[in-house]
Amino acid sequence: MTDAGAAEAVRELEAYRAELLRYCYRMLGSYAEAEDAVQQAVVRAWQNIERFEGRSSLRSWVYRIATNVCLDALAAGKRRALPMDLSGPADGATPPGAPADGVLWIDPLPGGDPGAAVTAAESVRLAFVAALQHLPPKQRATLILRDVLGFSAREVADLHGSTVASVNSALQRARATLADLRASTGGLGSPAPEGVRRVLAERYATAFSRYDVEELNMLLHVDATLSLPPYAKWMRGVADVRSWLAGPAVGCRGSRLVPTVANGSPAFGQYRPCADGAGYEPWALQVVEFSGDRIASVTAFRDTARLFPLFDLPDRLGSEGLGSNRLGGGGELGFPD
Repeated sequence: MTDAGAAEAVRELEAYRAELLRYCYRMLGSYAEAEDAVQQAVVRAWQNIERFEGRSSLRSWVYRIATNVCLDALAAGKRRALPMDLSGPADGATPPGAPADGVLWIDPLPGGDPGAAVTAAESVRLAFVAALQHLPPKQRATLILRDVLGFSAREVADLHGSTVASVNSALQRARATLADLRASTGGLGSPAPEGVRRVLAERYATAFSRYDVEELNMLLHVDATLSLPPYAKWMRGVADVRSWLAGPAVGCRGSRLVPTVANGSPAFGQYRPCADGAGYEPWALQVVEFSGDRIASVTAFRDTARLFPLFDLPDRLGSEGLGSNRLGGGGELGFPD
């Protein structure tokens, strides 16, 4: 490869960073680990760019490198999970207990396109990423490359160093596993279109900031879930979510919500009133996902010290908040683009 060709290839590699990050996130279930994997893959590609002979596309070549990095990482670690992967639903009237030690949790993905088509939104939502973690790593890569990213069976076979027949067999098994998971967990189907998501998110933020439990419950799908990583406790169904909001979670009354985007879906930084009455302190990152015209799940990640900086959320709100255009309960929300 000429020097000019190598320079152009390096520029093209940089253009793939964003999509590689989403790919590695789906593979690993962790935003931080995905960032590390992408950096490793790009560095390896830079170091070996002179060896790229053009027998495949540069995109396929760098995805092969990224896949190998992810497979190496997965060989050394435990499967990441959400609370519903660990146990059955719990009574909403009881406290969550102690955080679950030793569990590797699925992380939320900062950003994504809340206006994306339904199929694109499905590919990064938390339930789908958690389901992917049940697949053996090579099956996981095959399904993502074929069904999400649109690689051909021949491209995936070349990437894995295998045959088209083995790729098609792995894809069939992976699809069957995901279908069984959806059936066993009562999956709620595809996410709602962007317009519906935005309207529901506005109504949810307003109702939560007013702590209007009746309105919140009207927004929930009959089988909606509420989970609280790093606690293993989770709830399913309107009755238990109502019990949670009116019981153990009643201290959230008076919270303020700051809109953001996670996993391509509306999300909120939740701030609870400080005990001394001087403003609001970080409490949870709420990722709200939708099905049809109802809320399908709320996942409230409690690790605010780590997550709020990733989502560019303030470390504290003053007593005046951030203004009604940013907070639930006071007009239209300004979700980041």
